[in-house]
Amino acid sequence: MKNRFYIAVLFGLLLAAPIAGAQGHVRRAMEKARERQEAMARAQVSSEEGVSADAGWLRMKVENGDTTYFDVLPPIYIFGHGSKNAQKNWRDYYQLVWRFARVYPYALASGGLKKQVDSTLNANHYKGLRKQMYMDAIQNQLFKDFEGALRSMTISQGAVLLKLIGRETGLTPYEIIHDYKSSAAAGFWQAIAKLFDNDLKSKYDPDGADKELEELAQIWHAGDFPALYWSVFWEYPPKINVPESYFK
Repeated sequence: MKNRFYIAVLFGLLLAAPIAGAQGHVRRAMEKARERQEAMARAQVSSEEGVSADAGWLRMKVENGDTTYFDVLPPIYIFGHGSKNAQKNWRDYYQLVWRFARVYPYALASGGLKKQVDSTLNANHYKGLRKQMYMDAIQNQLFKDFEGALRSMTISQGAVLLKLIGRETGLTPYEIIHDYKSSAAAGFWQAIAKLFDNDLKSKYDPDGADKELEELAQIWHAGDFPALYWSVFWEYPPKINVPESYFK
């Protein structure tokens, strides 16, 4: 029941400012990763004298009859556990990285779709019933694309998602629902959020309460989040599928 109510809060937010984030961020990250892969492939087939293109994953160089295998490894992050208090902080950080990896692609989607919605509303001067019909169509598409993913999301992941949507849109969840739906809807979802110790009026604070989230976002946009995630969990982060239409 608790999860069901929290999912309702998420849908109340996402149907208003819907899911599609700072436009192009995910696409640029993917392009950066693709460029790295292509650069490694070009290096492997290099025509440089003494370098073999048949070395598989590792490159090899032969000098004076000696063969040396080499490669470029991605960075890793080293964490110290230390005292019991430090170990608790480590567990908290471990959980934050885990949740961030599973929700940030959805938050990234929110800003881009917000821009699309704003552009459509302004260009067509949608108000009243026409605005409601348009937002209902957006809502139906969101349910189709994301209902399954959001229903499997934990309450803790949902709380992180709300924070990160605030980062990508520049608005609090309350402001999003108020501006795109109605003041009554915003008040309703705020009351629901309060049941689970959340406040939809809370602003994203990159220099204070949300400093660690902001650091993770910066690592993501630098292209280093897979290395960080690997350093923590010894596996790469999960692939979160968001339709390309949310980034156009």
